[in-house]
Amino acid sequence: MNAIEIFGLISGTLAIALLIKQNIWTWPIGIAYTVASIYIFFDARLYADLALHIFFLVMNFYGWYYWLNGGVRAGSELIVSNESKKHLIILLAFCAITIFISGSLFATYTDADLPYWDNTTSVLSLLAIWLQSRKKIESWVLWFIVDILAAGIYFYKGIYLYSLLYTLYIGMAFMGYAAWQKSYRNELRNYSYDRP
Repeated sequence: MNAIEIFGLISGTLAIALLIKQNIWTWPIGIAYTVASIYIFFDARLYADLALHIFFLVMNFYGWYYWLNGGVRAGSELIVSNESKKHLIILLAFCAITIFISGSLFATYTDADLPYWDNTTSVLSLLAIWLQSRKKIESWVLWFIVDILAAGIYFYKGIYLYSLLYTLYIGMAFMGYAAWQKSYRNELRNYSYDRP
């Protein structure tokens, strides 16, 4: 346990708490958390997680921009919504293929530890953060799965504070799903009242 892991624990927890509340500050704090994570995963030789967090860095900037400018009408706030089932099935099938290919490549051509498990969390996280940046409720279901796997991987690798962080994230994923589901239902109710 070192200062960078402690910083990651604090900034990561704060970023998720702000995400649950749909607070725009989730993105800049997420950027700080991601930079700390890049260092930690490089040191632990979890290269899929390292690559993932480089992508997260880009997606944090994208999410920050999209939440500010992605509303349906100019100047309107981006609302929570659902992703279509057809689109989700296609994305999950693509994830399964990508996990198999990337896991095989990492197992064959690198000294990566746990290449298939590491790539599973990484690939599912890519989809989760994409959905999160667009305020899709399904992002929380994916985060729940990722958090369970990641907590086990990090504990196995001796990155105990990150294992604790992802254990906290499991509960926060439940809270996030419930909060965003409530927000979604409120939006639907408001939309039905606004219709002529």
